[in-house]
Parts: sequence; structure tokens; C-alpha cells
Amino acid sequence: MILIENLHKKFGKNKVLQGVELNFEAGGIYAILGPNGSGKSTLIKCILGMVLPDQGSLSVSGHSIRGKWVYREQINYLPQIADFPGNLKVKELLSMIKDLRGQPSEESELVKLFELQSYLDKKLSTLSGGTKQKVNLVLTFMFDSSLLILDEPTTGLDPSSLISLKRLIRTEKEMGKTILLSSHIMQFVEEIADEIVYLLEGKIYFKGSINSLKELTGENDVEHAIAAIATTKVYV
Repeated sequence: MILIENLHKKFGKNKVLQGVELNFEAGGIYAILGPNGSGKSTLIKCILGMVLPDQGSLSVSGHSIRGKWVYREQINYLPQIADFPGNLKVKELLSMIKDLRGQPSEESELVKLFELQSYLDKKLSTLSGGTKQKVNLVLTFMFDSSLLILDEPTTGLDPSSLISLKRLIRTEKEMGKTILLSSHIMQFVEEIADEIVYLLEGKIYFKGSINSLKELTGENDVEHAIAAIATTKVYV
């Protein structure tokens, strides 16, 4: 699905990505983890075509994305901070995104799933952070795309909505879709991810299953296993 080879990117003298090699197969849930400044946001932006690498190649479904932007129509993206005009009503925002995307959408069931029916006529400026996040999740999942990129999707969610999100992600996986996500909530990562990619100082320090990560570090949970890698800075 996504093949990344020898990817390099620097901003000035700051080397953000250094020889990144990754392969994300279709039908998997991959958690991209790393501390602030590790390069994970730049990696995601390279996949989205928002940042051009200095060296290396990146292909989606066997096709190089360099200079070709049509592939982005098959990506659903949830940014960490989605800022829309506060004077828009929720239903107006949904309609606007549908018009801009120009693709069939299935938002009604998602509105029910996240219990947003009573908020459709409310302006975005009046919503709580958690409710805004649920609106953003509807916008992300309402189109049928083969690749989903979710940046901190659990932010502000109540327990019921978090359960709904996990079910939704698993359903998308069962449909053969590829999900890349970034999160600081290790319990969520441990419950939902098939594989973990850990970035540190622009390099891949680990890629593999959660069980293999635990075995290699000798830790019983993802949080301590990741901490072990970050502390020792040893490739595993």
C-alpha cells in the first residue's frame, strides 16, 4: 500500500528524517510514535504530499507520488488540530466538505454513532473540544477511502465515544483499509494497533508487532517498552 525508501528531509541544518525505510501493507493498523521533534509529523506530511522529501522515494499502491496529487483523493485525514470557521453550523460544515470533496458520503450513521444529532444546528464556536473532535471524526470517516491517517484521534473523547472510535477503526480495517495513527495514549495504541513504528531523531528505532516489542525490551506494556527504547536509543 505505502512503500517508503531512504527518505530524507531537513529544514535548514536540522535533519528531521534520516534514511527512513517503511512498508505499510493494506489492511493494517499502524501506530507512528515518537517524542516531539522525532519526525513523525514530517513523515505524515510527506505521505500526504504536504512536505516534499529531499531524497528518497514514496509510493502509494505501487505509484510514485512525486508531482502527482490525485492519490490524495483516496486519503481520509484527521489533523491534530482542525480549525474551521466558528460561525458555521455543524450541518453547514458537513455540507461544505461534501461539496469540496465531490464524492459519495455516509455521514448519517456516523452522526448517530457519535450522538451528534442535537448539535447539527449549533455553531462550531459553541461546541466543547470533545464535541468538535467528534465532528472532525465524522468528517474523516464519512468518505470511503483506502487510506486513513489519524493524528491524535482520541483527543477530548469521552469513554463512550472512545469505544465507538475503536469499533469504527476495526471495521475499516476489516474492509481492507490501511490506517496510520499517531497517539500519546499508549493504552489506546496497545488495544488498537497491529504494528508500531517508533521514530527517534528522524530514524526508525523499531517497527513490528506489540508482542515483539515487549519481547525485545523485556517489558510488559507498550508504555514501558517505548520508554526503554527512548532511554537506551538502541535500534531494536
